[in-house]
Amino acid sequence: MKIVKIDLLHSDPVEDGWRPLFCRIYTDEGIYGDGEAALSYGGIDEAAFGMLKNMAPLFIGMDPLDHEVIWDKLYHQCFWGLNGGPVVFAGISAFDMALWDIKGKKFQVPLYKLLGGKMRPKLRAYASQLQNGWPGSRRPGKTPEDYANATKEAMRRGFDAVKFNFTTYREDGTWYDHREQAPYMDHGYLKVVESRLKAVRDTLGPDGDIILENHAYTDRQSAVRMGNMAKKYDILYFEEPVAPHGDLLRYVHQETGIPIASGERMYSRWQFKQRMDQDAIQVIQPDIGTCGGITEVKKICDMAYVYETAVQIYVCGSPLVVAASLHLESAIPGFIIHEYNVNTSMPKMTGLTKYNYEPENGMMTVPELPGIGNEIADATFDHSEVVTIR
Repeated sequence: MKIVKIDLLHSDPVEDGWRPLFCRIYTDEGIYGDGEAALSYGGIDEAAFGMLKNMAPLFIGMDPLDHEVIWDKLYHQCFWGLNGGPVVFAGISAFDMALWDIKGKKFQVPLYKLLGGKMRPKLRAYASQLQNGWPGSRRPGKTPEDYANATKEAMRRGFDAVKFNFTTYREDGTWYDHREQAPYMDHGYLKVVESRLKAVRDTLGPDGDIILENHAYTDRQSAVRMGNMAKKYDILYFEEPVAPHGDLLRYVHQETGIPIASGERMYSRWQFKQRMDQDAIQVIQPDIGTCGGITEVKKICDMAYVYETAVQIYVCGSPLVVAASLHLESAIPGFIIHEYNVNTSMPKMTGLTKYNYEPENGMMTVPELPGIGNEIADATFDHSEVVTIR
């Protein structure tokens, strides 16, 4: 089997102006596979689309079943691959995902079978980024009541775990510019954060789980103050309290004793190994759409097992990357919880793919179709910039 053509798609804007990026790899046997570079936001999508265009010609004519050979070629043939960042690894990720999709379709098995089998039939999920509200009623979280109401809606949908960034918005609903507080968050705003966190805990009850998310907006001293304040509310873990540097993350963990999660801005097994060697993170969050694809993230997850570090795949893309993430999370021993991201669960985004996998009673089910179990919708080709590489 040979790769004969690759379509690259840069979609029209969806919610929040995000522009998802996809690839479809075609073979001479009529089998195709789809992948995603999960950099549709954050001011980097044009660069990522350029990376896809640069990489695609490198493996035309190769056997798509040789995913390790192709991964290594893309990694080494790009000068910027060694110790590369999001653009390089997102390009590798999209193509690698599509190759695994082809492999599953070739052998007529779902992806989790190729990864060693399903260790769990369903995956517990948490509702993520609820400071923005739920699809259909999105608005900035301002008052403690807003946070309580978002939690009530999560519970109504069957979730017993939620994640908020309590520092995103001011009390008037405007975005909080964290640079104004550098290098130290003032006491008044910390009290605002606590009032919101308390409202969530009071609503969720003592048995539900809260994940505290900071998007690395806080410096290390402010993160320690916030973490120590949050202890009384029994949070599950503290995500990106500081920038994803090992010494900073380790400091917050040591000073609070709270498990630290990070990984959405880490790329490749080498960067994750450094953080785990430092005991800087206790929950790794690699993104299949930016970290090197299924091939690389599986290796990272296997390495995490050696360190007894938990795994939560970071999910911030279309239902295509969601499907791939479910397969991998079902097949690894260190899985802790699945991210159901409300930012990417809105109609335009979910309409980009043929299927949209939703939780039932706070639990996700792994697709049983061959390959990833999802693909780019036909209409997405009509609403994207499409470049074909032969």
